[in-house]
Amino acid sequence: MKTARKKIVISEFMDVSAVEALRRHFDVHAHASLVDEPDRLRDLLTDADALIVRNRTQVTAALLDGAPCLSVVGRLGVGLDNIALGACRDRGVQVFPATGANAAAVAEYVIAASLMLLRGAYLSSAAVAQGQWPRTALSNGREAAGGTMAVIGFGGIGRLVAQLARGIGMQVVGYDPQIPEDAACWQETGARGMSFDDALRAADVLTVHVPLVESTHHLLGPAQLDLLKSHAVLINTSRGGVIDESALADALTQGRLGGAALDVFADEPLKAGSPLAGVPNLILTPHIAGLTVQSNERVSTLVASRVMDALLAGEHDSTTTRQL
Repeated sequence: MKTARKKIVISEFMDVSAVEALRRHFDVHAHASLVDEPDRLRDLLTDADALIVRNRTQVTAALLDGAPCLSVVGRLGVGLDNIALGACRDRGVQVFPATGANAAAVAEYVIAASLMLLRGAYLSSAAVAQGQWPRTALSNGREAAGGTMAVIGFGGIGRLVAQLARGIGMQVVGYDPQIPEDAACWQETGARGMSFDDALRAADVLTVHVPLVESTHHLLGPAQLDLLKSHAVLINTSRGGVIDESALADALTQGRLGGAALDVFADEPLKAGSPLAGVPNLILTPHIAGLTVQSNERVSTLVASRVMDALLAGEHDSTTTRQL
């Protein structure tokens, strides 16, 4: 029989203070391992009112079918490609992402990766410690100041990246199919809107901030990578499927691209035998661009607040209905 307190299931890691805040009002089952225990997750969802996930839990129509009481899904992040939004809408399930809460962490990651790749001098500690002195080889790095940052996708994160890039002396151009080239946001951030191909041609640094949908799958393939300058560097913190990983590996291996930093991949975790393995001038991180101590607290607090408000509002509505 369903308990009087509403039930929340949390299938991936969430800041402890936010979890405890939810426990004061609800029956909370928080287990970061649930994402890898599908049978246990399904069992817990049979009478759950809310589910909170990160990017690995796949909230499919089938999962929703097994959760008839579910009314809320909280997303500890901003990407929604792991959530069947249409199925949620059809079932009256509200979805609450943490829009804006991790923007600073992602933007700082982009700037840091850009500086590392442009300079090309920060991965030589082992060689120097062993008595090597690769001074000549590492003396041909590039400065960010005076270069051009191209931002593909000019939402909240893209605009913050633009502001930070301007702060270190870069020119900023960008492309977003949802934003006209004469829109005010370009001038407000000191950026210049232009066509997709022109933005690629202008880039010394290219950073991608778009959702993974049908129109953005392999947005950057062989033809697009060929438009980039041979010294340009590419940063992807959006979704792995946006870039053709094999084409990127070829471009880096053949010296047709200066470097790249990937925080996201078409398959996560990255599988053994990936074309990205052993590729030069390539930084790989495990989907952590938006994760810092501060951002995790912000994301968790924001999602907890939104889920709590939705569930408590639902209780109020139910009470009002019964009284009527």
